[in-house]
Amino acid sequence: MEMPSLGQLNNSDISHAEGLIPKEFGQDAVEIPGSRTLLEKLEEQAIPWCIVTSGTRPLVTGWLDVMSLSDLSSQRELAHPKKLVTAEDVESGKPDPACYQLGAKLLGLQQLSPSIVVFEDAPAGVRSGKAAGYTVVALFTTHKLEQLIEAGADYIVQDMRSVTISSWDKTTGVAQLSIANALV
Repeated sequence: MEMPSLGQLNNSDISHAEGLIPKEFGQDAVEIPGSRTLLEKLEEQAIPWCIVTSGTRPLVTGWLDVMSLSDLSSQRELAHPKKLVTAEDVESGKPDPACYQLGAKLLGLQQLSPSIVVFEDAPAGVRSGKAAGYTVVALFTTHKLEQLIEAGADYIVQDMRSVTISSWDKTTGVAQLSIANALV
């Protein structure tokens, strides 16, 4: 059987192929420490949140499903976002701010722009969040510290264990976060 060339692939082919990645390599998934706990707190307090990713919908939902099953020992299922912005939802990817602006719109939070916090691990994502006018907390996981600083991150942390929710005012829609052990 002859494999198609890249020029012969369409978006449907690519999405299908990306959807297979978590199924084939799910055992290699690594959860960012503290992320599950933070997502649980967001859900418990009904704080609006969404995932904004450059990945395709099949890729991200596949990884979310894999990660949901990764902590069966404690019976803590990973919270899934009620709103999700993927590559298919925007014309231009990060560092264009449109993806984060769409996320804020889907959550009904566009009027709270200065209060929105973006968590990012890539310089293009940091630039995207900053271009949207949001506060950006960068995770020092996959890129060099200098790259995250140069991209304009407001804070840089090792992982999500450094981030906690201090308070949440449901009437104003403002959550107060505490950041400990920031690298920058």
